[in-house]
Amino acid sequence: MTTTNMPDTDSLARLIAIVGDANAITDTAAQAPFLTEWRDRYRGKTPVVLKPGTVREVSEILKLANHEKIGVVTQAGNTGLVGGQIARPAGTDIVLSVARLNQLRTLDANNRHMVVEAGVTLANAQEHARNAGLEFPLRIASEGSACVGGAVATNAGGVHVVAHGSMRNLTLGLEVVLANGEVWDGLRALKKDNTGYDLKDLIVGSEGTLGVVTAAALKLVTPPVSVATALLGASTLDDVAILFARLSRHLGANLTAFEFMSDQALSFVTDAIPNTRLPFGKLCPWTVLIEISSGRSPDDADLMLEQALCDETVLSCLRESAIATSDTMAQSFWKLRETISEAQKHGGGSIKHDISVPIGQIAKFIPAANARVTKLCPGARPCPFGHFGDGNIHYNISQPEDGNKDAFLAHWEEMQTVVHDLVREFDGSISAEHGIGIMKRDALKRTKSPAELAMMQSIKQALDPNGILNPGKVL
Repeated sequence: MTTTNMPDTDSLARLIAIVGDANAITDTAAQAPFLTEWRDRYRGKTPVVLKPGTVREVSEILKLANHEKIGVVTQAGNTGLVGGQIARPAGTDIVLSVARLNQLRTLDANNRHMVVEAGVTLANAQEHARNAGLEFPLRIASEGSACVGGAVATNAGGVHVVAHGSMRNLTLGLEVVLANGEVWDGLRALKKDNTGYDLKDLIVGSEGTLGVVTAAALKLVTPPVSVATALLGASTLDDVAILFARLSRHLGANLTAFEFMSDQALSFVTDAIPNTRLPFGKLCPWTVLIEISSGRSPDDADLMLEQALCDETVLSCLRESAIATSDTMAQSFWKLRETISEAQKHGGGSIKHDISVPIGQIAKFIPAANARVTKLCPGARPCPFGHFGDGNIHYNISQPEDGNKDAFLAHWEEMQTVVHDLVREFDGSISAEHGIGIMKRDALKRTKSPAELAMMQSIKQALDPNGILNPGKVL
């Protein structure tokens, strides 16, 4: 494995000179927000946080870092969940923040795309699209802080993947600074480009290990004329699977979200998050949040929902149902789903997994996983929820109710191995949308074939021969 160097006094001064003293952070206290992630699982150290304001400055930083073999960790909104954006504890890596690269460069409403810089938050990207009468449909809970660059780097997913796909599907082109400082301008906003290897898709999901994303051309869509939202209660995961299959058949692309939540997940929310309650009055074993969108007429989504819920097969799977009759009510439904991770903190320690299995196997996977983790840790409380419509399960496990947090979290690696081994048995993936980072780097070795790992190593070696880009992450 390539070893990177601690920047010496001269190199550090030259790096700071590229961005100017006002955009370089060397004070330890001021660096703190850049050196830990929100779950506080990973903490890093760095000699400097650099905040370039132009692509040229990014290029100069990488050119110098590559020459001196200095590790560079790129950071956008610092909302990653696997430690990929955190500098290593040794303190040899510099942190390159794209926060100042935050401009809307162009927006073409007729061709439905825009070019934004890497430091633009997803919420601001959505606002830019709305101002043009369009929509950028990527929606995640951290969109107020998460940035376009990080979303590209991790191939972010979210609640609308079932209709619009992940960040890979929404990215038309990229501007990337390579390890040697060379700038690749791939911002062509073409829907079809079959000229050799797809370099864009190589960068998307590479977690800053192959280049620094400085801008992206993003696909925009026509916003819906009407949206209908409902909560559905079911007794079993088999019923949830039938609901998804039946509603997908009825609604097709108009089904824009299909989220599922266990009773344990929702009990955490209603116990810990103010102003949350279930419209049913009591918990069902499984609750589904669906969203239907239509571009036809103001009442079309409501009509489609009503017709779909009248289907005999759908009715046979339902224990409860509640349809949002206002935007405020719809937002209250979404709050139940989007505050689960926050609410889990109130239940003590939580060991988290972001995995995917074939949709048809979810109903078998979760009971099998529950059995294995409770055998490993009796009293542990599985808290599965996620994006049923694309097979993405956030399989989180909370500590026993009267257990010790530190003792429970000490099982993290063992618990992840148990869950990941089961994921392999179901031909699934150990990372559906969060990436590999440092958390799953060793698990990647266990779950990828030697041929796959060799291909990845070859690509890394070709694009970053000195190993300066996000060293120690992914591979």
